[in-house]
Amino acid sequence: MAHSLNILLLGPMGDCVIEKISAIDPRIRVVNARGKFEVEYAETWPAESVRRYVPQSLVEANTSTRAERDALLAEAEIICIRFPFPLDLQARASQLKWLHQTPAGASNLRMGDMWGSDVIVTTSRGLNNPLPIAEYVLSTIFLFAKSFPQAFRDQNNQAFERREYRSILVQGKTVGIIGLGGIGSAVARLAKAVGMSVVATRRSGTVAQSKTQNVDELLLPSELSTLLEQSDFVVLSAQWTPETDGLIGEAELRQMKPRAYLINVARGELIDQSALTKALREGWIAGAGLDVYRGEFTGPPPEELWKLPNVMITPHTSGGTDVQQAKGIELFCDNLQRYITGQSLLNVLDWARGY
Repeated sequence: MAHSLNILLLGPMGDCVIEKISAIDPRIRVVNARGKFEVEYAETWPAESVRRYVPQSLVEANTSTRAERDALLAEAEIICIRFPFPLDLQARASQLKWLHQTPAGASNLRMGDMWGSDVIVTTSRGLNNPLPIAEYVLSTIFLFAKSFPQAFRDQNNQAFERREYRSILVQGKTVGIIGLGGIGSAVARLAKAVGMSVVATRRSGTVAQSKTQNVDELLLPSELSTLLEQSDFVVLSAQWTPETDGLIGEAELRQMKPRAYLINVARGELIDQSALTKALREGWIAGAGLDVYRGEFTGPPPEELWKLPNVMITPHTSGGTDVQQAKGIELFCDNLQRYITGQSLLNVLDWARGY
């Protein structure tokens, strides 16, 4: 490769990241576009996404023009994005050969024109923040097990309803993990550490492999009913694909124990939200902890779901941490060296599988 290599960074990237990328090859030209596209995101993305992810200060401070942004996209051979991103990215990036997104989930790309394109797309699947998300799951288990939601209500009302406290001993309980990837495996490890039994489903795997992954029983996706019937806490950590869309519906919720809890750290689309609302309201299950919900990028949770006393909803924050997680950028740099030397890239998105 004799020509210069133009790399465009969309999203907050520190100077150390830019220096690390630039040091890989002298032909690399890195452009950090932070502060240039935010005004565009504010105009094109749903208000809920803008409110959560686009700093108003960057929108107000913007001095770039549409023509300048078009030029940056048109010159880029490689683009590294976070969230959000230009919805018409493919149409404007005529030289684009490779797109890397630092988020792990590929479903974000369904909102723009990149989905199904011929451009090579890589993600940080399996690398970003499995431990913080696993800690979130375990925290949610203990939150419900020790009746903290009731304590929050009592504090708000400034009156104790002691009879409503129903503490659960977590040790010896069963957690069912749907999707034993990086996040699911981290959940299993923490669950075993506090004395829980672990049942899990994954597309492939053997009994021998399950023992090394802190899993007592490894099931096939077709055996989901077994997992639901056994589990005191059901954790969703699978990818959103056509096969998993609406995976948990009315029939599945009715198969869960009446005192079981559902925790979703995957995507909201894995659950039939109307059925879940009905299940929570009518007591088919004890409660739900949701870091995601259907339509989370376009609006707040449905009021009927959000106001239920046995549900906790957070704004997709389970992966947050005070410790810098740089594995996604490390993967990008590794792949950049592969790209320059003509090798196959790692973590390439399979459009047919959806991840």
